[in-house]
Amino acid sequence: MSEFFIELFSEEIPARMQADAAEHVKKYITDALTKHELKYDEVYSFVASRRVGLVVKGLPVSQADLVEERKGPSVTSPEQALNGFLKSTGLTKDQLVTKETPKGTFYFANVSHKGRPTTEVLQETVSTMLTTFPWPKSMRWASHAEHWVRPLHSMICLFDSEVISVEFAGVKSSNKTSGHRFLAPASFEVKNFEDYAQKIRNAFVIIDPEERKKIISEKAHELAKSAGYKLLEDAGLLNEVAGLAEYPVCLMGKIDDEFMSVPQEVLITSMRTNQKYFCMTDDNGKMAPRFVVVSNMKTDDNGAQIIAGNERVLRARLSDARFFWDEDRKQKLIDKADRLSARVFHAKLGSVQDKIERMRALMPAIVKYIPGAKIADADRACLLCKADLSTGMVGEFPELQGIMGRYYAVHDGENDAVCSAIAEHYSPLGPNDTCPSKPTSIAVALADKIDTLVGFWLIDLKPTGSKDPFALRRAALGVIRLIVENKINLPLMQVFDEARAVYGDSIQSSVQEAMTKSEKRDENGEPTVLVNWSVRQMYSLMSFIAERLKVAMKDKGVRHDYISAVYNLGRQDDFQTVDLVKVLTRVDALTELLDSADGADLLTAYRRAGNILRIESAKDKQGYDETADKTKFILPEETTLFDALGKIMLNSSSKIASNDFKGAMAVLAELREPVDAFFDKVQVNCEDVGLRANRLRLLSMIVKAMNAVADFSVIEG
Repeated sequence: MSEFFIELFSEEIPARMQADAAEHVKKYITDALTKHELKYDEVYSFVASRRVGLVVKGLPVSQADLVEERKGPSVTSPEQALNGFLKSTGLTKDQLVTKETPKGTFYFANVSHKGRPTTEVLQETVSTMLTTFPWPKSMRWASHAEHWVRPLHSMICLFDSEVISVEFAGVKSSNKTSGHRFLAPASFEVKNFEDYAQKIRNAFVIIDPEERKKIISEKAHELAKSAGYKLLEDAGLLNEVAGLAEYPVCLMGKIDDEFMSVPQEVLITSMRTNQKYFCMTDDNGKMAPRFVVVSNMKTDDNGAQIIAGNERVLRARLSDARFFWDEDRKQKLIDKADRLSARVFHAKLGSVQDKIERMRALMPAIVKYIPGAKIADADRACLLCKADLSTGMVGEFPELQGIMGRYYAVHDGENDAVCSAIAEHYSPLGPNDTCPSKPTSIAVALADKIDTLVGFWLIDLKPTGSKDPFALRRAALGVIRLIVENKINLPLMQVFDEARAVYGDSIQSSVQEAMTKSEKRDENGEPTVLVNWSVRQMYSLMSFIAERLKVAMKDKGVRHDYISAVYNLGRQDDFQTVDLVKVLTRVDALTELLDSADGADLLTAYRRAGNILRIESAKDKQGYDETADKTKFILPEETTLFDALGKIMLNSSSKIASNDFKGAMAVLAELREPVDAFFDKVQVNCEDVGLRANRLRLLSMIVKAMNAVADFSVIEG
């Protein structure tokens, strides 16, 4: 068995593209081998800042010979048909065999196909892969028409130690490569991957990304410990710097004391974003005056000059940050809020100042549902929450918006609730982000996200497919987490209506156009009541929230169809009663019911009743929604079921009204025995037309009773 080895050596590949590049090489080559029925034992791909490669072991030297059986014409077919078949197979008549089939006797030919050499398959595969490689961004260089992420310098392409001839962008494949740009720049030949792995390591290149990350992490922790500090863990930065250095060397530098008065978030952001430095903290989590830089060089002075150079560059960076910090504090945050009228939120939704005023107008509708929230604090936080967008610091480091607002608010003497709300109102930004838990922070975060969702729904810029340019899915998940994790009984539809009304009061002409664009007109050509169109959009928005709720709960093992079964009940009241906390409480109760034997049997009975009703209603071209007539029952099972349904509907509705959802499900479980007895003893489709209709109405009552607790029609499995 043989080995295939490829290395593509170029200028530096951006760190963010490296992992995907290695994965694509692996997938493309192995898919091609599978397609051509070339089995292999193992495969390994690697990537470093200037190279991406792959080794496949255990390949055969050629494809296996194949014998294909082809069916020909019937033995009774004209001679012309037989001659055409012989010509297509390249055989003579005496080489054919005849076989009996259900359709008669036919000629069959066994056509042999000699397997192609593996080198031919690999040559075609590599050539196609190079020309179709899906780099997020690529370039051309010199006079070459081909594209690659960066100029390509060499290609190793070996099968069984022999070079497979491939040419791309003026580079011909060979058995040569080069090592570290500075420590071992000379080219060298390799025989196979084992030879390559040894020589490339001797040339100061570590090709395994995981090994580079391990080296960086262990050495950085060791340096931090030696200085009496702890390394600030940063998985994203570790992945990035591991892609920047082929031979990582960790060095520790010092931050000048004069910069330690600057907020540590500023220091960390500047060092991480601009310089790719790891930070350190003391035992209390306070920023330490040290950093770790990952160099791609091994020097005779143990990195002294590299450290000095990085300290000098960092000093200049942090001087800029300190300047912004000092300048921003010369003016109060409230004064910076006035500048937001010149900052566009969206062309059709006005400025950031317009958004703030909408949030303030919406706040009373939200605060009353949040225990401990004070309208004065929430209003003040709304007024100031976006003001730091006008500061020099956030202009330099946009990722610090909200965080810097809190620092400036503290400096201005704002109270703790307002300061925290300013810092937290963007959260949660993702599934791993901390969700605000303070009352004022919750209120402002909800107002911000709800205003965004309602606004973009009003101008019909909803997410489509994989496109979500305004991060509305993230906003919806944020609303869900804020409500669910803080157990806030917020009637979403009502609050969405309030948000729509706020837009209606201060709407710009462009938004008014968008809102009335598809609205029906009266006899004078004027738009009819705007709320009609808005309600349609709110239904769409509530459905969107339901889909996001399913996504949010999926990782917690909550079935999406159970959420639909409970959430759909809100449609009976125009979604006005949808409360996500109650929805999930009812989902838990429904799960408990359906996991029991009673619940499973009830679901079966529900489907049986529904199917019979659907078939018979279609056949009779009429519905059976009326209450059954008890006086027409002739079997005790009918009467027992009728009485049980009346009692259960009354008791379950009472339990639901008092938010006792488990109690409602327990009441529903009592229906199992009379329903089972009914289906065992009662023939619904009897000959008596009146009796049949009454029994169908009884089935309809079963469906109604169960649907009053949950929409069982959407439950799968």
